[in-house]
Amino acid sequence: MKRKPFIVFTTLVVFIVLVLLVSLQSGTFQMTPAEAFKTIIGQGSDQQELVLFEFRLPRMVLAILIGAGLAVSGAILQSLSRNDLADPGILGINAGAGFAVVLFIYLFQGSYQNLGGSVYILPMFAFLGALTAAALIYSLAYKNGITPVRLVLVGIGINAGFSALLIIMQLRMSPNDFMQATVWLSGNIWGANWSSVLAILPWIAILIPLVIRQANTLNVMRIGDESAVGVGISLERSRLLLLFLAVALAGASVAAGGAIAFLGLVAPHIARRIVGPRHQIMIPTAALIGSLILLFADYIARNMLAPSEIPVGIVVAIIGAPYFLYLLIKTP
Repeated sequence: MKRKPFIVFTTLVVFIVLVLLVSLQSGTFQMTPAEAFKTIIGQGSDQQELVLFEFRLPRMVLAILIGAGLAVSGAILQSLSRNDLADPGILGINAGAGFAVVLFIYLFQGSYQNLGGSVYILPMFAFLGALTAAALIYSLAYKNGITPVRLVLVGIGINAGFSALLIIMQLRMSPNDFMQATVWLSGNIWGANWSSVLAILPWIAILIPLVIRQANTLNVMRIGDESAVGVGISLERSRLLLLFLAVALAGASVAAGGAIAFLGLVAPHIARRIVGPRHQIMIPTAALIGSLILLFADYIARNMLAPSEIPVGIVVAIIGAPYFLYLLIKTP
């Protein structure tokens, strides 16, 4: 590994660990750094262990996994569309996943939380919803090939359509389920537990390495379709495979953390500026940056209005929206 990527990876990991340690000791139930350390090595009180290991640590780990998944999904979509404004939230993939999860909540009307294995079923529902949205986008945008502008415009239309369906579905819900769906759609990882972590972990741990294996294909496709065909890449098959991986990552992340927008847009951009466009380095960097941003955003969401919390998706939107406008102005 070259020196600069190694330094970047090490720095990001150190920042993630620092934010993780600060987050673990902060909140309504305060701990000193010494108390947090003692609890981690098994010398804390029962109350401290309960707060740290059953409430805070699963939430932190879940934020790291969701951030990585959304960031890598965004990196794939930006390379496939050759459009730096592409993002699973903007293209409507998150909205499709969100609609599927809200449909799941509606079908079981208050009993879904008691349904055995529901936390493992949700990622599959979200994946199917995201896959439906992606299939609609791809089929409607395809016209003698896929153009970046057409892909984004169709994606925005699909996003609007699923958002309308979401509103209709929410209006048919019971008040309790309506509030649950509304908070979840704002981007929320409150109430995370180790079951939630185990539900998303295989998706992230398996799919991101598969994406990295396709890094050379992404490098060539980022340049243009002619270059990809010229080096012998099966264009449509590779595009469908990569789109499938992006959809699966986005769907699993949305199922675990709700519709968190702009993270898949911002993280790949920052990674590209730091380490360059080569996907072998850029994708792992984007994953680490996505994890860091979401972990920090969750820390702010928990502590800004303590003891009350705000959805982490709102904090990410506050961070990401100005950057999106900046990119929109800069893009010719």
